[in-house]
Amino acid sequence: MEILKAIILGVIQGLTEFLPVSSSGHLELGKYFMNDQSVAEESMMMTVVLHAATALSTIVIFRKDIAEILKGLFQFKWNEETQFSAKIVISMIPAVIIGLLFEEEMEALFDKNLLLVGAMLIVTGLLLLMADRAKNTDKKVSYPNAIVIGIAQAIAMLPGISRSGATISTSVLLNVDRGRAARFSFLMVIPLILGKIAKDFLSGEIFEADVNVAALSAGFVAAFFTGLVACTWMIKLVKNSKLTYFSIYCFIVAAIAIGLHFYN
Repeated sequence: MEILKAIILGVIQGLTEFLPVSSSGHLELGKYFMNDQSVAEESMMMTVVLHAATALSTIVIFRKDIAEILKGLFQFKWNEETQFSAKIVISMIPAVIIGLLFEEEMEALFDKNLLLVGAMLIVTGLLLLMADRAKNTDKKVSYPNAIVIGIAQAIAMLPGISRSGATISTSVLLNVDRGRAARFSFLMVIPLILGKIAKDFLSGEIFEADVNVAALSAGFVAAFFTGLVACTWMIKLVKNSKLTYFSIYCFIVAAIAIGLHFYN
């Protein structure tokens, strides 16, 4: 049973980390339908493992881009790769500030708060709808763009706001090329995920609970392979202006979440 739950969590994490439908919102709904407090809170270790899996799938998909960036950085010149890395760092600042200063307040929002999830899914749907109607350009991400996209990523820490949906939509609405928008969105989250994993390991809290190696392994594999598919698919969808379908999906799920809130 634990292995099955881990696989379900892994699939949810792998799909919704990249598709613009909010991983946090879907996990909140998953908590409700499973009616299992252990799923609701997720063990710290399982959370770390699932995020590590999606980070690894991102690294695999963008391995050539990452290799080029690292190669450029070690040239120790203010080249295109160094500038791109600087923009990534700038984009991380808002989320890091919110995560460090308001960690407990943010965690309090993740407690089967279906009304908030529904409301934020509506916001996500509207963002995707507007982004799909924006004109396509060949513009790169600028430094001011990086700040605004970073703020969007920080706001996406709310349950129901899709991180990829918010960052990609914001980029496209800023007239950034759709392909570059997707690339920047997925690359900008890797340092944050790795930083969060390191923080959790250093805190030692993840070692307090009993470890189910089989369940952790099943969750990791499910999240990794699902993430590979979802990341590749999402890049194509953004380039082909297919976000409207996810917008409609977000509205439907939002209606379900809000309906469940008032039903209870």
